[in-house]
Amino acid sequence: MSLITRRDATQKTFDKYRSRPFDWNGATCIHLARTQLRNMGHKPPRIPAFRSAIGAKRAMKDAGYATIADIFDGLGLPRIAPARMKVGDIAILPGEDGWDAVVISAGGKLLGWHGASEDGLQPIGEAVAQITGAWDCG
Repeated sequence: MSLITRRDATQKTFDKYRSRPFDWNGATCIHLARTQLRNMGHKPPRIPAFRSAIGAKRAMKDAGYATIADIFDGLGLPRIAPARMKVGDIAILPGEDGWDAVVISAGGKLLGWHGASEDGLQPIGEAVAQITGAWDCG
């Protein structure tokens, strides 16, 4: 996949979530990842409806996954070293309340919801060293 295609897919994802604050009812990290995967040409499964952290944990368990990393591994995405990430690839960072946070590579920065912000999706700098897993989405 060309870098231009990756950039365009990532911009489309960013435009969808840029003004939407994190919300358990449709604007979560897993919704972000599914949108990015679709924009990159993948066909990820639908996300079951949930409205809370407890509901999300239950939905993940019911689908047979123990962690968010298991979801991406289960989709057959190849794991890569964080240093090999290109624009549009997906990574996880340690999150809050026992959850991993899904972010998207945006060329030197990561796109995700920052815990201190009530705004929509944000570019997050200085977080690459915190990545605990990364997947090639191209």
